[in-house]
Amino acid sequence: MRHIIHSKDITRQEMEALFTDANKLEKNPMPNLLQGKILASLFFEPSTRTRFSFECAIYRLGGSIITAENAKEFSSAAKGESIEDTISTMCAYADAIVMRHYQEGAASSAAKVSTVPIINAGDGISQHPTQTLLDLYTIKREHNQIDGISIVIVGDLRNGRTVKSLLWGLSKFNDVSVTLVSPEGLRLPKEAVNEFIGAGLEIKETDDLIGTIGDTDIVYQTRIQKERFPDMAEYEKYVGCYRIDVALVSKMRKNALLLHPLPRVDEIAPEVDELPQAAYFKQVKYGVLVRMAVLKWIMS
Repeated sequence: MRHIIHSKDITRQEMEALFTDANKLEKNPMPNLLQGKILASLFFEPSTRTRFSFECAIYRLGGSIITAENAKEFSSAAKGESIEDTISTMCAYADAIVMRHYQEGAASSAAKVSTVPIINAGDGISQHPTQTLLDLYTIKREHNQIDGISIVIVGDLRNGRTVKSLLWGLSKFNDVSVTLVSPEGLRLPKEAVNEFIGAGLEIKETDDLIGTIGDTDIVYQTRIQKERFPDMAEYEKYVGCYRIDVALVSKMRKNALLLHPLPRVDEIAPEVDELPQAAYFKQVKYGVLVRMAVLKWIMS
């Protein structure tokens, strides 16, 4: 049994095998592979892409899904049930569980008691490993390689779980150069940066997006995480601090990629969607293929 909890626990070989499977599933779907299998979907936080992507993936492989869209309010968690008891119960109903939770470490707690595979669909500000897999798959598909890339990661790095998760994923590859762009108050903690450097990444930090956007292969834009701010006055300080518009994209390399884990608020102008660098809706499409490969890996 294999859980998917943290990006650093997935090896490069496993990632590449999943990417190969995703390619095969695009060309030759397997509509009966998971026939009779049931995936339980427990989302304690809102989601559009991740939840629907997993639902689409399980259906395309012939399986079924039982779901709690707002498990925080419409499951026994609202009555005070622990995550351990919820998971122990769901194991009686499903062959695997995909879970999003507002608390960091919730997926690890679930895995400790689960008798079926747990897939972490996002836990607090910590991890989102299947988002990382689809991010890396998009880079592989659109840029042809991950080794040797330069990537600028922009926005709320302190609160963004996709950022931390992606950095662990990138650390599995060779000669990756990362520039972290954020305001001082939204930077990654220094101990985290040092940990990623120790894992093999070359990392620079700056607050200057304009000065870095023209000399990189990938720009990974993220939103300011409004829901993570207890003080809305502090949130308002950062709104609009980095907005990518057509003029800014014109400074990018012609073959560079602009990625975003979505949802976006105002950090990428809608007009950018039509530009060749914009690849964030391709990420959405590729996400279904990657999650099909993940379900095939852990459920078949």
